[in-house]
Amino acid sequence: MVELDRTDLRILAVLQGEGRITNAELAERVSLSPSACLRRLQRLEGEGILTGYTAQLDPEAVGLGLQAFVRVQLTKHEAEAIERFVQHVNTWDEVVACYALTGDMDYLMHIYVADLQHFSRFLLDRLLNASGVADVNSSFVLRTVKRSAALPLSQLER
Repeated sequence: MVELDRTDLRILAVLQGEGRITNAELAERVSLSPSACLRRLQRLEGEGILTGYTAQLDPEAVGLGLQAFVRVQLTKHEAEAIERFVQHVNTWDEVVACYALTGDMDYLMHIYVADLQHFSRFLLDRLLNASGVADVNSSFVLRTVKRSAALPLSQLER
């Protein structure tokens, strides 16, 4: 693990909330000169801590009004079956995140689709047709209480 000081953590916290901030504005917010701030940014990028900059979209504004979490259990757990499932998942645009789990289900997928009809097509035509899927359990999001891509950095401060 890379050592991060308080200034590194402040830089990362600001960037998680405001990825489009200029280097000059960032430097001012974390009390550094622009050149020192840029060097730290380049180090954080080079060490793989800061992995990219993205825009956050409102799903409903772009026509993705239905959000679901789908738990998947595979029929087999050998390496080839798992790899085949993972390859399928990585081709499905509807899946924005997929996690391998412990417990009674093997995977948890986070899915965005336009509506229930789109979800039905995804489930029947893609997921259930993927070889190796034994069981699927879906839950639909009624309301988003909290949505953040930011990691909890405050707990890392010394």
